Amino acid sequence: MDDTAAPRVELHSAGNLDVAGIRHGFFTRKGGVSSGVYHSLNGGVGSRDDRTCVLENRARMARRLGVEAERLLVPFQIHSHEAVVVQVPWAEDARPRCDGLVTKTRNLALGVTGADCGMLLFADAKAGVIGAAHAGWKGALTGVIEATVAAMCAQDARRCNIDIALGPMIGPRSYEVGPEFAERFIAEDPSYARFFTASAKAGRAMFDLPAFIEMRVARLEVNSFENIGIDTYANEDSCFSYRRSVHKSEPDYGRLVSAIALD
Repeated sequence: MDDTAAPRVELHSAGNLDVAGIRHGFFTRKGGVSSGVYHSLNGGVGSRDDRTCVLENRARMARRLGVEAERLLVPFQIHSHEAVVVQVPWAEDARPRCDGLVTKTRNLALGVTGADCGMLLFADAKAGVIGAAHAGWKGALTGVIEATVAAMCAQDARRCNIDIALGPMIGPRSYEVGPEFAERFIAEDPSYARFFTASAKAGRAMFDLPAFIEMRVARLEVNSFENIGIDTYANEDSCFSYRRSVHKSEPDYGRLVSAIALD
């Protein structure tokens, strides 16, 4: 497909990752070729969108990052705490089943998808090590952020030099959960009760997943953390949202992509 007349692929950036040698982007849903509920920059190969459209959308994201389409790598995400090191592109049918990626290879973009879950990008610019992680509530609770940082350190990164940014995700005013959900967190650590506030609906609560992720990052004592502060549920014009699609009884939903590369 020819995208010369198409709107420019839209992305957000984080100030703490705007450093020499690093290219990154938190892509929105704008600037692609998909239609309907996937309009327009759907990056989810797991969606029921036309695969040709999804691959074109990803190719546009790759070009925006300055890499070839086959060098934008997104794993088969399984809501786990698994993080793997990659050195070369993989075949589409050989995607690792994990939620964190790390590399020292230049011009290789690491990406994750999300439609309410947290998408984090990591960089130690001094060591030339980057990472990306998909952190929904399960991954955040079981340690995907910590696993990604550990994998970076195994590639010669240092925690004190790692900068982490959190992209668009569901915000604390949009994430309502039932009592059994909150109980699972509090059973892990009673102090986690502070991430839940009473909902307008009896017996339910609002969960602040961005703050929970920030707390997990803070424990790692990295160099910096930035939350770009975009609520996927509340920003329909620029973000896909799984929860919003359910509330609107839509048949499916698109996925946002966040990615990072070394020059």
